[in-house]
Amino acid sequence: MELSSPLAYAEDPRTAADRAAALETAGLDAVWVAEAYGFDSPTIMGYLAARTERMRIGSAILNVYSRTPALIAQTAAGLDAISGGRALLGVGASGPQVVEGWHGRLYDRPLRRAREVIQLSRRIWRREVIEHHGITDLPVPPEKGGTLGKPLKLLNHPVRDTIPVYLAALGPASVRTAAEIADGWLPFLYAPEHAEKVWGPALAEGTAKRDPALGPLQVVAGGLLAIGDDAEAVRDLMRPTVALYVGGMGAPGRNFYFDLVCSYGYEAAAAAVQEHYLAGRKKDAEAAVPAELLEQLCLAGPEGYVRDRVEVFREAGVTMLNVTPVGPEPARLIEHVRSWL
Repeated sequence: MELSSPLAYAEDPRTAADRAAALETAGLDAVWVAEAYGFDSPTIMGYLAARTERMRIGSAILNVYSRTPALIAQTAAGLDAISGGRALLGVGASGPQVVEGWHGRLYDRPLRRAREVIQLSRRIWRREVIEHHGITDLPVPPEKGGTLGKPLKLLNHPVRDTIPVYLAALGPASVRTAAEIADGWLPFLYAPEHAEKVWGPALAEGTAKRDPALGPLQVVAGGLLAIGDDAEAVRDLMRPTVALYVGGMGAPGRNFYFDLVCSYGYEAAAAAVQEHYLAGRKKDAEAAVPAELLEQLCLAGPEGYVRDRVEVFREAGVTMLNVTPVGPEPARLIEHVRSWL
């Protein structure tokens, strides 16, 4: 099992990059850079490439609406070049509120778009002359107004002609797609105790169609990390995040995270969180998040307990444990967990 961490994107990115470089020294294998509607991730990933030497650098995620497939492929190839072959491309649909509210794009055909981005990226990295007609037309044909476009191939020679692609997915159809065509899968709010029940059938169906040349599907999941007799209190730090996603990331009936927590068996709690959050009662929404769910989403407690949690994630199929160390010595926490893996 490998070890990674998400980059803190709500703070100064240079400070966050300095912390990531220290975690690399402690044994971190990869860092994941979010984007949402904050700073763009490729700029920060490029800075991370200059600040680090060994660990891989991944986007988690670039959404498949705001950039063309060709630009996503170019971005990954550029990061791979400046990092010496350390890029990981995480892509996904994001959510309709960000896609339509921030990027001004209709939220339609998310899985077809993700599939197209992955397939075109791999062709572009192989420096194929690209002619493709789907959601994206390359080149734009005359019947759609095209006049001067012609099929092109990537101008540069990539460091690698195969860059690992990770798909962010939660619902059955998107998880099937990840298991079928992606190198890896990026779930969110991953509770390993429920993974087989919620995602097992979709993963099996997608794997049955998977090209053996891709190798086994890599799974990146984890949570807050804290070790100590008083570390259980750290779980409460997840309350605002869970409340935000379950309560506010989507309208009623169109919230992937609400549906996920319901599939875990917390239907009543999810409904309470959403009702409070949408009414503006954020503290009540946070209080409604079940303590049992927070325990499942975190690795926080005495050392023996945390070691057991690592094994629970491993047995659920996680191949890269993605943790956010909490406490005054994050590098020491990473070193400690690294020694177990």
